[in-house]
Amino acid sequence: MDMTGEERIAAPRDVVWAALNDPDILKQCIPGCQSLDKISPTELTATVKLKIGPVSASFSGEVTLSNINAPESYTIFGEGKGGIAGFAKGGADVTLEEEGGETILRYEAKAQVGGKIAQLGSRLVDSSAKKLAQQFFADFTAALNGQASA
Repeated sequence: MDMTGEERIAAPRDVVWAALNDPDILKQCIPGCQSLDKISPTELTATVKLKIGPVSASFSGEVTLSNINAPESYTIFGEGKGGIAGFAKGGADVTLEEEGGETILRYEAKAQVGGKIAQLGSRLVDSSAKKLAQQFFADFTAALNGQASA
């Protein structure tokens, strides 16, 4: 599964970069996130509970940041296991471009799923992934707006 997108965020690039690297903000914004803990500057562990179609699962895994070029870009890679539901792994190249007082966040993501989730069919998995991405960016923008007004 491949997914690309662009989001315009009404905040300066430094603020967006800091938020993308803040486990507390990310935990609030990642749909179904139960825990997100930083174990080093480039490694996090996560537990996420998701429902995709009829399959509900709790995924535990690790997230690694690489190719870090602060505050412009990084590569994020994650891998999670969801027991009998299967597994998910993938990564995204994320770039931040400042435009006026706003930031344009662009991403190119690739992911693989296996197990029961893969049996649901690519159309359902793809549409679920797009909905989860939309929810993340809506919550991320709301978190940034709340932070700016605080």
